[in-house]
Amino acid sequence: MESSVSGRGLIARLYLVVTKSDSAVSGGSPHTWPTAAKRARLHFISGKGGTGKTTVAGALALALAQGGKRVLLVECEGRQGIAQLFDRPPLPPTDDLIATVEGGEVHGLAIDIEFALLEYLDMFYNLGFAGRAMKRIGAIDFVTTVAPGLRDVILTGKIKERIIATDKDGRQRYDAVVVDSPPTGRIGNFLDVTQAMADLTKTGPIRNQSDGVTKLLHSPDTVVHLVTLLEAMPIQETVEAVDELLAKGLRVGAIFVNRVVPELLPDGEIDAIAEGTIDAARIKTNLADAGIELDQDELAGLLTEAIEHAIRYQAQQVASGQLDAVENKEGAPVATVELPNLDGHDVASVYELAQVLRKAGV
Repeated sequence: MESSVSGRGLIARLYLVVTKSDSAVSGGSPHTWPTAAKRARLHFISGKGGTGKTTVAGALALALAQGGKRVLLVECEGRQGIAQLFDRPPLPPTDDLIATVEGGEVHGLAIDIEFALLEYLDMFYNLGFAGRAMKRIGAIDFVTTVAPGLRDVILTGKIKERIIATDKDGRQRYDAVVVDSPPTGRIGNFLDVTQAMADLTKTGPIRNQSDGVTKLLHSPDTVVHLVTLLEAMPIQETVEAVDELLAKGLRVGAIFVNRVVPELLPDGEIDAIAEGTIDAARIKTNLADAGIELDQDELAGLLTEAIEHAIRYQAQQVASGQLDAVENKEGAPVATVELPNLDGHDVASVYELAQVLRKAGV
């Protein structure tokens, strides 16, 4: 009988055939969701560009919503990444239901800086009319460009306003808020509202509002999670981001290690395979015993893929070691949550990652 297999399935079959095992390939033990994250209601997700922070933010929102919870997923960079992630039209600047899961709801919000600033002017200065005039002449873009700290103050202020929002019966509207935040290179300044306001103003309603934001960001209600890949540059940025956040008095929740290549090959043979040492005759015989007939080119391709997989896995192990020394403000290791390298990049993949997070204790 001839059979064709490819990708991870091909390597997994090689694993089973080499070891002559009938058991399924198993992953590592689940990581524990940190206590600080369990008690928090506001979750900021940051990471180097390309690490998948938007996808992880969406998955975390879905995981937190399970069990009848209501969660708000916020975007603050104007990319409409959340809308693309959930395959829906662009999000409005007001809360909008985007997903349901096990009785829970995930609402989405794409913060529009002009909309939020107009709200501020109307709320704190009764300048709704003046604000609309500013918008017509393009003054809002000018103001937020000249004073970039003001943009971050407005964004974090809007986030605070949503997390303290209540329904008509006085209940908190959302059990949790998840923010798809700026990347690691900017996350520290984004959350450093105290410094931003020191550069802008000493008194006034917006200053008072920013003091409330600062209190929230430094409270146990808030944690910052970081997304990384097991590669040199993302790992380095993650380590630096942890140091910066802790220096600013902010709480680090978990490090999400995304797109982890699983250990599909026998542990005792990975080093040898990575060096190109494989008993091709033995593999071919065992494949034939399993009912898989391959010609020489197919066998060579399979062995090459196995070698490449072993090399990637080795590199991951080296990179992972750098995270072992990362500590939180209490001096304990920062919790890490490994996420699989999924084949798909669609809504179904986000739901699948949410289930992985649930198993990790979210």
